[in-house]
This record gives sequence, structure tokens and C-alpha cells, in this order.
Amino acid sequence: MQDDSGWDAAAHRLLPRDDIDFVKELEMRVSQASETGSERVGTMREGTLDQKHLLFGEDGSPNNYDLNTGFAGSGGWRTPRHRHNFDQIRYVIQGRLPYTESDVLEEGWVGYFPESIHYGPQERAEGLRTLVLQCGGASGGGYLSVAQREATNAELNKTGEFKKGLYHYTDANGVPQTVDGSQACFERATGRKLEFATPRYTDVIAMDPKAYGWAQQGDEGVWDKWLGSFTERNLRIGFLRLDAGAVYQAGRHPSIEILFQLNGKVSAGGEKYGPETGYEFSANEGPVAVEAVEPTEFFRAVLHTF
Repeated sequence: MQDDSGWDAAAHRLLPRDDIDFVKELEMRVSQASETGSERVGTMREGTLDQKHLLFGEDGSPNNYDLNTGFAGSGGWRTPRHRHNFDQIRYVIQGRLPYTESDVLEEGWVGYFPESIHYGPQERAEGLRTLVLQCGGASGGGYLSVAQREATNAELNKTGEFKKGLYHYTDANGVPQTVDGSQACFERATGRKLEFATPRYTDVIAMDPKAYGWAQQGDEGVWDKWLGSFTERNLRIGFLRLDAGAVYQAGRHPSIEILFQLNGKVSAGGEKYGPETGYEFSANEGPVAVEAVEPTEFFRAVLHTF
């Protein structure tokens, strides 16, 4: 059984990009949460996390990515303090997201979790809903896809056990060993040691969008709210607002542009789309017209330029 995100529920894998429907005559890709199946993921962690994988990039690309919505289920979701060799951007749709024992992203806030930066432990309460964009960081180390991770975790479970975010196994000398689950997965999947780029930042960057103002970007009825531009590769995070009847010309950035529709209704490629729709525009593929049928807002990110 396969859903529109490319996630094959039976095989637990993401299908090739060629198997996803493309908007006619455009490179733009669209995926709607309402038509995307939910999968329980994160077998290396503790608790319940259901995700809808809306869009994803290409394995092996430094800009490989995964755009998904997450819901913490019964009993919540826990991870130990850890770090990754890729970037993460989180937008809190509903609830409060703790990212250390004392730091929290409030509802409506955005957090940038740069590669190589430690965060956690996390104790997510049941009912928390988030939008998550995981992508390759500025170092060019890329991103290990969900399909690769889940397949690798299944192999690791044959020779050890995941408990509370850690992987426990016995080495060739019969000595018990413990390693972070993410590290164990990466090293088994790639056959090389997990290495971290020199951190560009000292901590997670938490941003309150309400503290920012809207700025008209040039086209009538089109408004920008950029929260920040990060690293020498110009990762950009922000929001886009369209007045009714306004047209946004998407896909005019030097890297992949991602939109997640928060509300309203738009027309693109001859189809109409509502809230919780994800859009991908390839580098410099635009202009691709996105017209607001009614006032509409999007979360927006432009990935690192390589």
C-alpha cells in the first residue's frame, strides 16, 4: 500500500521520486497531508511518534531532505541528548516542544537545529504536532533518508537492541557496547564512521515569528516574513503571505524552495490546494505561479545552495 508521499506502508520504504505524481508541465511537486498515510517511525527512540512524509529529496544529494508532520501519540515521545550530522527545522503546529530539560519552543515558534549541535533530552507530551524539515547541512554531508534509516534499523535489531535512544550490542570480542542509536544507524547504513562538522553555532536557534513584521516583496499582495538566513550557503527560513487574488512567482531561488501551506486556498498548476499541503520547487525552475483564491499563509524554507 502506497500513499502520495512515496512511503510504501507495506514495505516501509520511500519510493523513487519518479513514482510521485508531478503537477502537469511543471517540475513543482505537491503533496497533501489529507491524502498522505500516517506511519509510525523512529524505531530507535522511545515512545510513539506518527509522521506523514509529504516530500523528500534525492538520496546521495547534499540537499537530500524530508518534509513531514509529526504527532506524539499515547505516552508521548522521548529522546536522550544527542546531535545529528544534518540540519533540522521545526515549526510547532500545536502544543509545546521541549528541546532540552529547560528550553521549549512554544506553539507557532520555529527552531533551527544546526548540524553538529547537541540538543535534548526531549520529553514530548502526547498531542504535540510539529512540522519538521530535515535536510543536509552546510558541510555537504547530506541526509540519510527515512527509507535508509528504517531498513538499517531492522538489520540492527537482528544483532542488538534499541533502548531509550541507545543501541546495545555485543562486539566481536564478546564485550557489551552502547552507542547512540542515530550513530549506529548511520554507520551501518554507510559503512563509514559518523563524523561531525565543526559546529557553526553554539545552540539551537529559537525564533518567535510574532516578533517579526511582514514586508511586501514587490508583487502586489505578496508579503515576506524572513526569520533568518544561516551559514555561508544561505539556508533561509520564514513565512509567505498572500492576499486574496495575489500571485506568488515561486521557484526563483538558487536552491530548492519548500512551502507548507498553513491556511487558506490557492491555485497552482490548474489545481486548488488547501491547508497542510507541501510544495517543492527546484532551483531556478520558476517563475511558477501560485495564486491565492483566499488569504493564505505558508511556512517557507530555501535549502542550502551548493
